[in-house]
Amino acid sequence: MIRFLSNLRVLPRFSVPQIAQARCYSKHDPDYLELLKPKFPQYETVNIRLTGYDYPILESYQKFVHNTAEYMGFEVADSWAVPPKKLQVQRFKPDSAVVDGEYKLSVYERIVQIDDLDAPMYPILLRILQAGIPEGVTLEVLEHTPEQDEIRFVPDSELIALKNQLEDMKKPKK
Repeated sequence: MIRFLSNLRVLPRFSVPQIAQARCYSKHDPDYLELLKPKFPQYETVNIRLTGYDYPILESYQKFVHNTAEYMGFEVADSWAVPPKKLQVQRFKPDSAVVDGEYKLSVYERIVQIDDLDAPMYPILLRILQAGIPEGVTLEVLEHTPEQDEIRFVPDSELIALKNQLEDMKKPKK
């Protein structure tokens, strides 16, 4: 005997949305992520260090380096002067320890910082800079380090003296 229950209704089956069914996973990244990457490998931050004994020539060459980098489309992040180093040089008479002459020299230093330097363009920039380098100026290319930021600031002798006095006051007296 079969009984039909008239008060029971058959509920429709809920179907999963087609968006969830069509979801597929892939190992590949979307195309738009590839467009955000640089076309060539890049050096993140590069410092071009210029040193020389003649201040006006070094300043002029720093301007040349800065303008050349900007003209080639590189982003010159910063450029600064480092405090000069004082040297005392002695010249001796031949085959003796007798001083023939004594000279006081100043070594000046300038740094030009370039961000996101394209690897294929780096040798071209370097050849242009080497071709225009004046007599007595040395050029060195370095990776940027935090220590190079500290060198650029002149220490305040008054502040250092006050800090030393403060530390002397903190020491216990015997």
